[in-house]
Amino acid sequence: MKILVTGAGGQVGSELLKVLEKGETELGSIPSELKKAEVFGFSSRELDIRNINQVIDKVASINPDVVINAAAFTNVDGAEDNFDQAFEVNALGPRNLAMACERISAKLVHISTDYVFSGEGSRPFKEYDTALPKSEYGKSKKLGDDFVKEICTKYFIIRPAWVYGYNGKNFVYTILNLAKNNDEIKVVKDQRGNPTNVQDIIHHILKLVVTEEYGIYNCAGHGECSWYDFACKIVEFSKINCKVIPCTSEEYKSKVKRPTYSALDNCNLRITVGDEMRHYVTALKVFINNII
Repeated sequence: MKILVTGAGGQVGSELLKVLEKGETELGSIPSELKKAEVFGFSSRELDIRNINQVIDKVASINPDVVINAAAFTNVDGAEDNFDQAFEVNALGPRNLAMACERISAKLVHISTDYVFSGEGSRPFKEYDTALPKSEYGKSKKLGDDFVKEICTKYFIIRPAWVYGYNGKNFVYTILNLAKNNDEIKVVKDQRGNPTNVQDIIHHILKLVVTEEYGIYNCAGHGECSWYDFACKIVEFSKINCKVIPCTSEEYKSKVKRPTYSALDNCNLRITVGDEMRHYVTALKVFINNII
């Protein structure tokens, strides 16, 4: 089997390459048919998914069985001022990959986001809930999802939330850095969601790609919390002497009104390949122990 990974220098892509080489995630072994897979990883500099000719040529020359798109414009605030750039990467990029995959009948895994939902409500969003993004970032990601659904026959759209992993920038590393350098920090308490470890996402992506269970999959950690609750656990597990103080979204200066509630229900995982996502507290504890 041949697997092509885009965004291989990013948080998900870089860890995905390591997992494919190692043959296992923190949750267990990857499918046996993937252990001898021929893997082609390309960073955004090596393969610009915005360039349709480059994408079609690269995919055609490698002729992969599976393309996993981990490339994305993830700067939520930046998307407000640079929507064209966010649109190119998050919408046209997946469109180009979908076209290339359809030409050779390859499977496409596209990583989406909880930001495609409205962020309003009080129950976890299921895959069938209407996507009504409020931010420019969310709108660009939704359009990418729509292109994939319209163009590609064999697709898996993966929707995680509050993602953190061993590589790159994320909330966990930000809180650890702030806690080490301050006696107290303020963190928003009026936004709720599911912290999700990259290892869990990758484990389920690889379970899915060896099937024909095509469709949209929420892929979020079990349990929901506020950013404040999450920060408290990060500081507690890292044993840093720092006080975490709750604040409101209004106190946090941002160009974007972030989702008040964006928890996800992994319904499709449960009824197809099985939902083995860890509780966010369990996954976080393993993560902190591994980096300290």
